[in-house]
Amino acid sequence: MITNIGAIERPIRIALGLLITSLAFWGPETPWAYVGLIFVVTGFMKYCPIWHITGINTNKKIETEKLK
Repeated sequence: MITNIGAIERPIRIALGLLITSLAFWGPETPWAYVGLIFVVTGFMKYCPIWHITGINTNKKIETEKLK
């Protein structure tokens, strides 16, 4: 599977999503707080379809050349 969310962004995205989702139970209690679930799901999947469309990729893998 294609991944475009890096190791640093992933826990931040999940924590932010849980914080936003918690607003559905505490705080303004509006249905808009469930938008945080999008951040949680994309964080666990390590894939964001919007970032795929825009070409953003924070999953930087170090590529090394083979020594001959």
